[in-house]
Amino acid sequence: MKYEIVELEEKVVQGIRIKTTNQEGKSMQDIGMTWQKLFAEGIYERIQNKVNNKTIGLYTEYEGDYTKPYVFIAGAEVSNEAENNNETVSKVIPKGKYAKFIITGDVQNSVGKAWQEIWNMDLKRKYTCDFEEYQNNSEDMQNQEIHIYIAIQE
Repeated sequence: MKYEIVELEEKVVQGIRIKTTNQEGKSMQDIGMTWQKLFAEGIYERIQNKVNNKTIGLYTEYEGDYTKPYVFIAGAEVSNEAENNNETVSKVIPKGKYAKFIITGDVQNSVGKAWQEIWNMDLKRKYTCDFEEYQNNSEDMQNQEIHIYIAIQE
C-alpha cells in the first residue's frame, strides 16, 4: 500500500467518543454504532465552528499498540476547541509527521481493508492520534475518497 510522509499542523476534532478494542471484531461494531449515532441523532449538525464538510474518525488514547484498547471519536475538525458537553468531546491532534494513505471505495469495507494492511506494515507508529478524513466528495457511499493519517516517529 502506497503512502506519502506529510507534515501536519495541529487540528482540533469535536465529536462523540467510545472506548473500544480491535479484539474479536468489537471495534467494527462499536465504530459503526458511533458513526450511526453521530448522524441519526443530529449530533454532527450541532457541532459548532466546523472548518469544512469533511468527517473525521479519530483513533487516540491508545493503551499500547493496535491490539490494545483505544478511544475512537467520530466527528469533524473545528476551528477552536469547544467546551466538552454532555454530548461531545474535543481532542487535539498534535502537529507532526504522518503517513498519509489515500483510498477510494466503500466507506466501511475499504477502510477496514486498509487498516488490516496498515497493521501489517513496518511503520514506526507513535500511537498518539491516527485518523480518517472522509472527503465527502461523492453522494455514492460505495465510492468515497478517504485519507488515512498515521502518526509516525520523527
